[in-house]
Amino acid sequence: MQVFDASSILSAWDNYPIDQFPPLWDWMSGLVGSEEIQIPRVAFDEINHKSPDCGDWLRAHSVKLIDVDNAIAGQAMSIKGALGIANDEYHAKGVDENDILIISTAKVHRAGLVSDEGRQQRNPTELKKHKIPAVCDLPGVGVDCQNFLEFMKKSGRVFR
Repeated sequence: MQVFDASSILSAWDNYPIDQFPPLWDWMSGLVGSEEIQIPRVAFDEINHKSPDCGDWLRAHSVKLIDVDNAIAGQAMSIKGALGIANDEYHAKGVDENDILIISTAKVHRAGLVSDEGRQQRNPTELKKHKIPAVCDLPGVGVDCQNFLEFMKKSGRVFR
């Protein structure tokens, strides 16, 4: 199973238009239908807000949405603590609450995370400034994080 961040599905939607890349979206439809791709509800809300058409497509294909439960909330608190985030004092250059919930969802479900949030050239020394890929790489988090293009390449799928 792969947990998708809003950035990845929106990047795919914008960069691979469904009318021009139907085989890609047929493949994605199959992955959504088999629940190989699941989306945290907080990510879906962002997708639906930024691109209602994409949200409609996901709903039409019955995407499985993952709600925050006690295990995910507990994991999020652990990650926040490891990053030194207290009282919801996030750094503008780092992850936010939804990012941490998305990472925690992948961790709790032992899934990979597909996120198109850019990798930082050098991880900042201040942990609060870490972006999603850097947080995933932290000891104690250990979530495999790849972007959408890496996800496609890793699948070995050829789209014709």
